[in-house]
Amino acid sequence: MPSAFRFTPLFIALTATMPFAAQADEDKADGFIEGSSFNLHFRNAYFNRNNLNAGVRDKREWGQGAVARFESGYTPGVVGFGLDAHAMLGLKLDGGGGYAGTSILPEHVKDDGELGAAPHSFSTAGAAVKLKALDTELKAGDLFLTNPVIAGGETRMLPQTFRGVSLTNTSVDGLLLEGGQVSFTKPYNQSGHRRIDTYYGSLDEHDKSKHLNWAGASWSGTENITTNLYAAELKDIWNQYYADFDYTYVVNDMVSLNPGVHFYHTQDTGQALLGKIDNNTYSLHFTVNAGYHSVTAAYQRVNGDTPFDYINLGDSVYLDNSRMYSDFNAPNERSWKLQYEYNFAGVGVPGLSTTVSYSRGEADLTKADQNNTHYDYYRADGKNATHWERDLDVKYVFQEGDFKDLSVLVRYAAHRGSQGYASIDSNSDNDELRVIVDYPLNVF
Repeated sequence: MPSAFRFTPLFIALTATMPFAAQADEDKADGFIEGSSFNLHFRNAYFNRNNLNAGVRDKREWGQGAVARFESGYTPGVVGFGLDAHAMLGLKLDGGGGYAGTSILPEHVKDDGELGAAPHSFSTAGAAVKLKALDTELKAGDLFLTNPVIAGGETRMLPQTFRGVSLTNTSVDGLLLEGGQVSFTKPYNQSGHRRIDTYYGSLDEHDKSKHLNWAGASWSGTENITTNLYAAELKDIWNQYYADFDYTYVVNDMVSLNPGVHFYHTQDTGQALLGKIDNNTYSLHFTVNAGYHSVTAAYQRVNGDTPFDYINLGDSVYLDNSRMYSDFNAPNERSWKLQYEYNFAGVGVPGLSTTVSYSRGEADLTKADQNNTHYDYYRADGKNATHWERDLDVKYVFQEGDFKDLSVLVRYAAHRGSQGYASIDSNSDNDELRVIVDYPLNVF
């Protein structure tokens, strides 16, 4: 029987690199050992969510994480071979059963369905083999990924990884071509792997997506312009497409203007395990940079009867109004943001910076899809569902001395929702505090 052939994102990425690789000049091999590096990253993370809704308990956990990453160089030859390996350890410093569930630490569900205290420690390790020919690199194994359609979560104590294969090509200056397929993920608060799912959608029991394919191009070869174009297929769930454009206009040495746009289109595919999806979501921003000051105004719109969704526990939500607590991504939601940033180097304190923002969104939840049980957003009282969020970040990075590169980040958010919005989010009224201390060490 003739075999079926599909132009998957991975196949497109593979074939796209061929003409460039054939024309590229062979790089000089830097050696498996000579080109290697070993880095340690320590993160101390504290998370406290004070829930103000009746009957909803607070969440509070504190942990210490450590990540060791080894990246080899490549063996000499037309095709070089290498190895990347990592190990992670998470330690619980505080987190009783009554306050568990921040996702910093593993969740322990008791027989009665309530969350119990997290284990005192958890760990994981992984590796990926890699091959490099000219400017094309292939990796297979446990991967750290960051792009608009699949990005490992970095906002908690330990990073998220994916298990699969990836391919990148950099033959053209300023152009990155990449693609791949992953079947499993290791969330940032677990030791083991699981199938990839989505953040807001709820799959039926025993339903799973077998893998995610992606391919994309990232361009930064034109001065003051960056643009990205990506496509992904989460098998039997959705096809997701992404495009952005960002431009910086330099007025003078002190002032620059930065307009930009992000756009996602998501549509169900295959068995449609999350039901019918036809969603267009975009955000627009305009930033004015003046010396050490920066002011940003942003507008975001979700066009669709289901919410904008992305990979569970990941960071593949490249939208301007994705904030510390809310993504402002409900069906047909419109949201606005005003943000101010200041770099205290302007007053002689290099390394100290702060960001403050206010975001507000509104949606008509009576128009949400009532037939899609995987996204429970329809509310009869949600005609004028509104919510807002205030965010404050203060960060200091040590510039010299024994603590050089150590950073301390304090994040505070206050979120409030109207009655219509609160009916889809029982945690809508809360005050949240996070303190993150990062200490990266380059061993060699």
